[in-house]
Amino acid sequence: MNARTLFRAGLAALFAALAAASAAQAEPPVWVVKDKDSELVLFGSVHVLPPGLAWRPPALTRALKGADDLWFELPIDPATEAETGRLAGEVGMLPPDQSLFKLLDAKTSAQLLRVAQTYHASPEVLDHLRPWLAEIALAGAAYRKYGAQGADGVEKSVAAAAPPSAQLRAFETPAEQLSFFADAPFSDQVASLRQTLQEMEDKPDEFAVLVRAWMAGDVRALDREALAPLRKASPELFRRVVTDRNARWAAVLDQRLKGKGRTVVIVGVGHLVGKDGLPARLRALGYSVQGP
Repeated sequence: MNARTLFRAGLAALFAALAAASAAQAEPPVWVVKDKDSELVLFGSVHVLPPGLAWRPPALTRALKGADDLWFELPIDPATEAETGRLAGEVGMLPPDQSLFKLLDAKTSAQLLRVAQTYHASPEVLDHLRPWLAEIALAGAAYRKYGAQGADGVEKSVAAAAPPSAQLRAFETPAEQLSFFADAPFSDQVASLRQTLQEMEDKPDEFAVLVRAWMAGDVRALDREALAPLRKASPELFRRVVTDRNARWAAVLDQRLKGKGRTVVIVGVGHLVGKDGLPARLRALGYSVQGP
């Protein structure tokens, strides 16, 4: 049995198990911060999910009913999606005279080709991308191969369930978010790409493992699966895309808690777990945070 056959069999079995498990009560982690006149509910998103998962916990459903405002990483609308795609094409492309396969060392270049073929990603397209965008493109190819997509992810579902009176807000613009990746040193981009390529070959079920940990509310496993690989591969890139952003968002939420009303925050689950996560930062600011 070759690697591709193993990949198909493994993912099919794991996604079937996830769908069956979701028939029971899902328990993705939720954190709550309260003071005398305000409430903050933090929920960690998996941006792309396989179809058919009943993932929404009762605590989130209750919070949404009375929410005054919802905060996402980016605005949730078609215009933002289009702008993100356009900007990624502008800042994520190599100069016309450069080739990603030639910029990488021989071992990484060969691995990139193997992974691209396994996940049905075009090597010709990848060859024109900077490492950070090639990494995102490969992840997208893996999701699409098994039917996982943003339409089934958390953000769009939650935005659609928000009360009509609730304000939808965002921590970042598309340009700001892309800059955290695009402005990273080339060597850090390559280090992160290498880590992802190795995981895609060694652990083809990694995405399903992550979703299973999320559905179970296993924050230690989420830290291990979602954060530890990047933290190890490139501490500088980890600082840019996780630690620094969490610090900025915590400052925004600190100000929001000085006001009144209920706020629901939906960001990638990697921003909520571990010592750098938003719950830990809010606790460090003196707030009592209920949750794992």
